[in-house]
Amino acid sequence: MMVITDTDALAQFCERQRGAEFVAVDTEFMRERTYWPILCLVQVAGPAEAAAVDTLAPGIDLTPLLALMADQRMLKVFHAGRQDIEIFFNLSGAVPAPIFDTQIAAMVCGFGDAVSYETLVSKLARAALDKSSRFTDWSHRPLTERQIRYALADVVHLRTVYEKLRERLTSNGRASWIAEEAAELSDPDTYRNDPYQAWRRFRLRGRIDGRFFGVLREVAAWRESAARQRNLPRNRIMRDEAVLEIAAHSPRTIEALARTRSLGKGVAEGKLGGEILEAVGRGLTEPPPFDLPQPAKIESPSGLGPLVELLRVLLKQRCEDHEVAQKLLASSEDLEAVAADDHAPVKVLSGWRREIFGNDALALKHGERALAVRQNRIRLVELLDPERAPQ
Repeated sequence: MMVITDTDALAQFCERQRGAEFVAVDTEFMRERTYWPILCLVQVAGPAEAAAVDTLAPGIDLTPLLALMADQRMLKVFHAGRQDIEIFFNLSGAVPAPIFDTQIAAMVCGFGDAVSYETLVSKLARAALDKSSRFTDWSHRPLTERQIRYALADVVHLRTVYEKLRERLTSNGRASWIAEEAAELSDPDTYRNDPYQAWRRFRLRGRIDGRFFGVLREVAAWRESAARQRNLPRNRIMRDEAVLEIAAHSPRTIEALARTRSLGKGVAEGKLGGEILEAVGRGLTEPPPFDLPQPAKIESPSGLGPLVELLRVLLKQRCEDHEVAQKLLASSEDLEAVAADDHAPVKVLSGWRREIFGNDALALKHGERALAVRQNRIRLVELLDPERAPQ
């Protein structure tokens, strides 16, 4: 088991990977008590060797590793890699590129929604993972042999999982299907985390007036900045419920702020209380910089409920026919949007999603096709005369 604890060894290992088609990458980090993740270990597996890089080793410089992640000639393979990629972005200001995510690839290869790494290893690498060290304290030193074996096993098997999925994508011609999702992972804006976008973390329902939104935007931005400055989790600064309650009631005095549930009188009367009231004031006086957002879920027009359920049946059947995860193809909100509007701005009405579902959904909606049961399977059948379809 190779554990790298100094810069020279790291540089030599990274140099040996140069020219490889891909490397498998995983990280171990701690984030329970901090805003910024504490990177404890990086595991990298090239074609012939794998190593665990001890990022907490005294004096180690990760520059060779970051250069390897930036090498455009080499594919970086992750599984459910968003948090791993975010860590590299925070370290270097750049997203590793190019990227392949095995969880996304598995969703278009018949493994269902958000398939676990353990499942892929079992089915594709024919191996079993020892997950007993999953919740270990990775910041504690020295690392045990069991921890290191656990960490390295993730990237060793990831090589095989990637190769098997690549074969399937080549044979079924679906490599382009995952391009859109991979593009989002590769976009630096995915990881920049602007405090003034922190309000998007909240699910907003019902009508939103300017006062509520203005206060929510400012208080959420203040909480994000305060959490960063103090390196504390957001909810250690203020719970989500308190942010929404403050946005709803817009307290302007310490006494009114102290009545906010889950905030506490001590917080309201302290330094944070004054900063919160300043954020409320900004929210009340500064107009929103753009049109107010729509609620996360808009009620469907009356009478469309049965149509949405019919589209849901078609979606399930299409996903089984094409062995693609429902989560990747369309959401419940997408189905409601298609039921209400033929030209709704949703992914399912464009690209490969439209080819395998969107066009059929519109044809079903307009009575050009119908669902029928044949040999215990649901089929989509064409109606020769839509005007004679049952009303």
